Amino acid sequence: MTYATSNPPVKVTEAIGNGPALWIYNSTDLHTDVDAADYFSNGDALGLKVGDMMLVGKTSATIGATVHYVQTVTAGGAATIAAAILA
Repeated sequence: MTYATSNPPVKVTEAIGNGPALWIYNSTDLHTDVDAADYFSNGDALGLKVGDMMLVGKTSATIGATVHYVQTVTAGGAATIAAAILA
């Protein structure tokens, strides 16, 4: 699926010190689609930073949630997230 800038992720907590900010993103897209390179086409403009955490909720017939982190942000451009490994 394709990201729609009309449904951006929402920052729920600011970064404290050197820690990450926390974002929430709800979509009908699978988390594997959201992990695609440069999925968030306006990531830099939104303020996504490398290392920020994102909870991704799937809001269709199969409801679920996954934890991700911001892997890359291109200056003036897109952001890529990746699934977080919880140990």
